[in-house]
Amino acid sequence: MDTLELKDKQAQGSVKTEELSGSQILLKGLIEEGVDTIFGYPGGAIMPIYDALYDFKKELNHILVRHEQGATHAAQGYARTSGKVGVVFATSGPGATNLITGIADAQIDSTPLVCITGQVFASLLGTDAFQETDVINITTPVTKWNYQVTDASEIPEVLAKAFYIAKSGRPGPVLIDITKNAQIQKIETEAYQKCGHIRSYRPYPIVRQSYVEQAAALINSAKKPFILFGQGVLLGNAEQEFKAFVEKSGIPAAWTILGVGAIPTDHPLNVGMLGMHGNYGPNVLTNDCDVLIAIGMRFDDRVTGRLDKYAKQAKVIHLDIDPAEIDKNVKATVPVWGDCKETLPLLTALIDEKSHNEWLARFREYTQKEIDQVINAECNPTSGELTMGEVINQLNTLTNGDAIIVTDVGQHQMVACRYAKFNHTRSNITSGGLGTMGFALPAAIGAKFGAPNKTVVAVIGDGGFQMTIQELGTIMQSGIDVKIMILNNQFLGMVRQWQELFNERRYSFVDITSPDFVAVAKGYYIEGQKVSERENLVEALKTMLNHKGSYLLEVMVTKENNVFPMVPQGCSVSEIRLK
Repeated sequence: MDTLELKDKQAQGSVKTEELSGSQILLKGLIEEGVDTIFGYPGGAIMPIYDALYDFKKELNHILVRHEQGATHAAQGYARTSGKVGVVFATSGPGATNLITGIADAQIDSTPLVCITGQVFASLLGTDAFQETDVINITTPVTKWNYQVTDASEIPEVLAKAFYIAKSGRPGPVLIDITKNAQIQKIETEAYQKCGHIRSYRPYPIVRQSYVEQAAALINSAKKPFILFGQGVLLGNAEQEFKAFVEKSGIPAAWTILGVGAIPTDHPLNVGMLGMHGNYGPNVLTNDCDVLIAIGMRFDDRVTGRLDKYAKQAKVIHLDIDPAEIDKNVKATVPVWGDCKETLPLLTALIDEKSHNEWLARFREYTQKEIDQVINAECNPTSGELTMGEVINQLNTLTNGDAIIVTDVGQHQMVACRYAKFNHTRSNITSGGLGTMGFALPAAIGAKFGAPNKTVVAVIGDGGFQMTIQELGTIMQSGIDVKIMILNNQFLGMVRQWQELFNERRYSFVDITSPDFVAVAKGYYIEGQKVSERENLVEALKTMLNHKGSYLLEVMVTKENNVFPMVPQGCSVSEIRLK
């Protein structure tokens, strides 16, 4: 709305104006954007916003975290389960810099966040004032967009733009830095206007029908087609469109760890997980298919292994909303640029209804080999110490694959992603691209706020848990119901596995000592127990799941168990090892 149009509407009485502070304008704008939950930590430079928040307690639920990194991870968990934009508040200086890890994690995993930081008075910018940092330049590489507000009149437009950019197209984090003078400045402002268009920003590209037709022709002529699907299916809310495409085509489909749940893990055409610790068949047969159809995934190095030996025999069809991903790592024979919610139905309409029984049977053969050589021993041991796989297997049985599983980073993450059952979309919450230890506990808090009616289980290693253990305080104060399961192997397990396999067991600083986790949890008024015997596992899991309120279960698992299969770094996906 330009100035002349605004004045005309004001004269007609169709736009009401009132004098508000920048902080009040901000909070009213958040409400207009549908925000109901904020994760944050107050401080001097953002104090005017927190003072204004005092009058908005009924409309905005503020969750006080114990560290600003926890706020970003919690907002990520909230965004991933709810499908909304996660919102974070932090002060200037160390408050703002503490957000960086979470913002970077959100950027690489395409999670929509709006982070709002306080800043020193505009007159002090560049003077090295107390708690002043150049948060704009610091966050530029890890945000989709950022902006520094120095005048309250900018807030309505900047906030609307921030939400539009964060959630449209390929989602991502946005940061708004607001100087203290802009927070307290009072201005006469028009009603908040949501952003519907930004010049030169095209979040939803125009789909080229000719490319869709070329892709359909390749698929119809393929003898051994293979689908790789990623988080883009979930972000595009295209689960039903994807399911229709898979079932009509009859093509085997495998997932990245962020894509799991787009179709249920037990769907007959779901052949498993891709990547370094993925399933045997999907990795080997990537280098045997004749048409590779990538949907909403970015050909991460953990998926491709050596690029010069990756699917060289195949014609590649790549569906993605971000043109920067097409041809970035793997050259596409046919690029289909667009939102997969739009492109998949167009493609489905043009493909022939088929079954690829002989081709699918080859995946089943590899699956059986993996079951015989890896999965049975990992998930159904009858003696020895507990394994991570059997813990996840028992959790599956008790939750029927209906729980939201939030994992940290390490061996337990790979085991949970491999063996957990995901019957519903947005039920696997993990740090994918950045691999952030400490992610799971705060992310589980946010996940529960985003899906309050779902059981949320945080699966965490003993190392990662200690990185954000203070967020037990957030659980205590908020009263949120999160089930915390620590798989304790007394090692930084993934690093140890690499040191065993590739560094001649030279275990350099991976043996980690932990506190009494159950006692620590009880210090935060969270009940818990520790289990190490197989005969006690199921009952302990039932106690955790049935407990009213948060609960911590520490499971002692075998110390030197490795996660297989594994594609060694620098190897082709077809060189995946079963032991």
